[in-house]
Amino acid sequence: MQKTIFITGASSGLGKATAKLFQANGWHVIATMRRPQEEDELKSLPLVTVLPLDVTDRAQIKKTVANILEDYSVDVVLNNAGYGLIGPLEAFSDEQIQTQVQTNLFGMVDTTRAFIPYFRKMNKGTFINITSTFGLLGYPTCSVYNATKFAVDGFSEGLAYELAQFGIRVKVVAPGGMQTDFAGRSMQGSMHEAYGQLATKVSEGYSADQIANYTKAEEVARVIYDAATDGKDQLRYIAGNDAIALYKERLELTPERQFTKIRSQFIF
Repeated sequence: MQKTIFITGASSGLGKATAKLFQANGWHVIATMRRPQEEDELKSLPLVTVLPLDVTDRAQIKKTVANILEDYSVDVVLNNAGYGLIGPLEAFSDEQIQTQVQTNLFGMVDTTRAFIPYFRKMNKGTFINITSTFGLLGYPTCSVYNATKFAVDGFSEGLAYELAQFGIRVKVVAPGGMQTDFAGRSMQGSMHEAYGQLATKVSEGYSADQIANYTKAEEVARVIYDAATDGKDQLRYIAGNDAIALYKERLELTPERQFTKIRSQFIF
């Protein structure tokens, strides 16, 4: 029996790579994005339905999900929509902070809420929420982004316990660095003159040479596919060699020892 996955933020990067992988494996893919009029590749593929969705619009989420569930059965929801906000906290406006939280956290929460009654009645279903290694450990110039991704991780763990009684799985995929346009169209930044040395140090991680060593989006998409199909009651899936190494260190070191180690790199 053909299965269906609903994906947010499917216009580029990881979302698009995941949509193509599931489609290639015979799934019906409902690929949502803010500007579907700009997407041609996914529209040309069989088994792919492209729809508009802005995850900061709660009313649109409710309406879109309700309309989808009238016509399709959905087996997996991939909460992928999000972006990075990079810079020192002191540099951000209220609007920048609010939009980051609204997109990365509340958009995921609202999409999940819209599907829960359906999955509960079906007594099955899987939510896969995309976090980041920055949802597992903090990093300078990422404090607000860290806050949203730590929140997604904690939300997912709590919800996994909550929904287990209904046969619903909640999973988290935490990628490390990816060779996508995340550092371009999917990242916003602000800077403050007092943090010049810090910005220079942090920017080394976004250099062309460093990005070339990152994991390809297609490899992370494979981890998502495994999470959707392995039938395991596993919460976290770490994707990418750098992410796996960081998470291993996180498990081996006490939080205070890891904090001390990272902090020492950014004292000038």
